Amino acid sequence: MKKITYVTGNWAKIASAKQYLEPLGYEIDNIKIETPEIQSDDVTEVAKYSAKWAANELNIPVIKNDTGFFIKHYNGFPGAYMKYMDETLKVDGLLKLMEGVEDRSAYLKETIAYCEPGGEPIVFEGKTEGTIAYESSGEYGWGIIDHVFIPKGENKTLGNFPDEERWNFWSVQAYLDLAKYLDDKDKTFMK
Repeated sequence: MKKITYVTGNWAKIASAKQYLEPLGYEIDNIKIETPEIQSDDVTEVAKYSAKWAANELNIPVIKNDTGFFIKHYNGFPGAYMKYMDETLKVDGLLKLMEGVEDRSAYLKETIAYCEPGGEPIVFEGKTEGTIAYESSGEYGWGIIDHVFIPKGENKTLGNFPDEERWNFWSVQAYLDLAKYLDDKDKTFMK
């Protein structure tokens, strides 16, 4: 089995990667380390920088992700600054910001960057469409997104779903594309 290290401490991210990559013969483990996070409006650039740093620091192939939250009415704010919004505005601040806003559409964009030591990151992206609720709800999750974001096709926030269900609402496209890339790469290498 080939090994890839996920640079994260988030069990849901690890479980998601295992679900798609282990059937292809990849062992997924994780290391929780702080990586430098560049200041950028682009979650893709943040993920690429962190993945490259981690791959070179650990001297192993890694995957690293970054996620942004984009509100249509505010031209994509907060985007890559989701964590900052979570720490400063909190739930009440976000809901106040959305008062009187009719178009409550938003999406989560997850970027996964795969990088081998000495190489350049390869990027895969997933997008989860949804809307912002009018009030906070749910007892599960962490951060404000879980308690105000309603995934497309649902009528309640992510925070109303237990951990083992909630992560299934995230787009898996990035993992599927990563799995295909790794599978194709191995087939080419074996020739």
